Amino acid sequence: METQAMGHRQVLESLSGLLLALFVAMVSSTVVSTALPRIIGSLNGTQTQYTWVVTATLLTATATTPIWGKLADLFNKKTLVQAAIVIFVAGSLLSGLSQDTGQLIAARAFQGIGVGGLQALVQVVIAAIIPPRERGRYNGYLGAVMAVATVGGPLLGGLIVDVSWLGWRWCFWVAVPIAAIAFVVLQATLKLQTARRENARIDYLGATLIAAGVSVLLVWVSFVGNSFGWLSWQTAAMVAGGLVLLGAAVLVELRVSEPVVPLHIVVRRTPALAIIASLAVGMAMYGGAVFLGQYFQVGRGYTPTRAGLLTIPLMAGVLVSSTISGRLISRSGAVKPYLVAGTIILVLGFLGLGLIDHDTALWLVGTAMAVVGIGVGMTMQNLVLAVQNSVPLSELGAASASVTFFRSLGGTIGVSVLGAVLANRVTADLSAALHVPAGQSTGSTSALNLKALPPQVQTVVHTVYGDATAHIFLISAAVGVVGVVAALLLRPITLRTTIDLEHKEKDSATVR
Repeated sequence: METQAMGHRQVLESLSGLLLALFVAMVSSTVVSTALPRIIGSLNGTQTQYTWVVTATLLTATATTPIWGKLADLFNKKTLVQAAIVIFVAGSLLSGLSQDTGQLIAARAFQGIGVGGLQALVQVVIAAIIPPRERGRYNGYLGAVMAVATVGGPLLGGLIVDVSWLGWRWCFWVAVPIAAIAFVVLQATLKLQTARRENARIDYLGATLIAAGVSVLLVWVSFVGNSFGWLSWQTAAMVAGGLVLLGAAVLVELRVSEPVVPLHIVVRRTPALAIIASLAVGMAMYGGAVFLGQYFQVGRGYTPTRAGLLTIPLMAGVLVSSTISGRLISRSGAVKPYLVAGTIILVLGFLGLGLIDHDTALWLVGTAMAVVGIGVGMTMQNLVLAVQNSVPLSELGAASASVTFFRSLGGTIGVSVLGAVLANRVTADLSAALHVPAGQSTGSTSALNLKALPPQVQTVVHTVYGDATAHIFLISAAVGVVGVVAALLLRPITLRTTIDLEHKEKDSATVR
């Protein structure tokens, strides 16, 4: 079994392939962030479809994360990471071949299965080879990968769509060779052995019910208020149906021997509060940050390349704070102070972004983005670390996947809800500004396809999008407050120095 800690050199060798895989998963989202307005515009898509190109990947990544985590407790982790890379590559190729927004959304959904595997499994493998107390010193490497992917991705995406002989399809294909390299490096450097359990069972029914319930509610959020009313039979059917499916999922998880979301873990105080904080942080971070590229391009009129450059303060904040907080946590073994400070800083950053409009000074926008990045860097990895510290090695995969699942779920909900709020606000404001009925403000041309619009309409679109975006950042700040409360309620945690819990002590034995 994978219980023996590795030396520093062995850890770095193993991390090389894992970090490449994590880089690939992150780039798949960030490379599209600045290019997406151009992509959806060229395909003549709508604001709702813009949201669902992002939501589709997050949704399938979220739904499959618990399955990947459970598989990691049962089978060889290295093989699973490589399988996730193969699925990711196939989804990337299909995304680049899409001919309309429907095909693109479907391909991105398939790609999300691989992304979910990479996000969950990299965390699981790292936890299996590095004790919690030592893991903080390696968070700098994770933070560096996160920063390079999140800074380099938007820049790369902007350059690709701005270079005429490449085109937006290369935003999806560019990750393929990197993924192939990650596959080969993992094969050469990662040495793990896992004893396979012959009687292992995967709770596919529970996973299906969770995915179906979440999907129904997200579809409802995306279309309510536009395609049908809040008080309508469609709303009643979708909300009731989603809740029934999620209720059935809970019943299944309570009865099966190998649940994908182990309720006996997530109801403990430390994992439960960390999950609540992850849910809030995910909603705020994904939901807010995904629309920054759109704000700079559609709201401010910058090119995709410059929009990528303008996101650097956000990623610089992530890099600096994750590196410094990781090293400080390794020295002290205390996590809670950094989680509390990080969630508070995150809320303050979003409050700053909630004050922007279409002509706010860029240095003010950049400062608020940097503050958000600092908060993200202090919370994301450390919330996972708090949960991993509280469980034995045998439950590591399920526990890690659970917190990743709820963080991704928060992100999925955040993108969907905030996207719906933005779409409804933009539709109403454009109709009022252009004095036409709702839904006819730009005729048959997408408002995101700025080059195809008359100059006077372009000016109106810039103003409306620039002003409307602030509202979703204020909502993100309000959601982030939930994360602050959850972090404050955590007991002080002392990170253990061993890979596995000694004597399999319970969660309370890891707190002081």
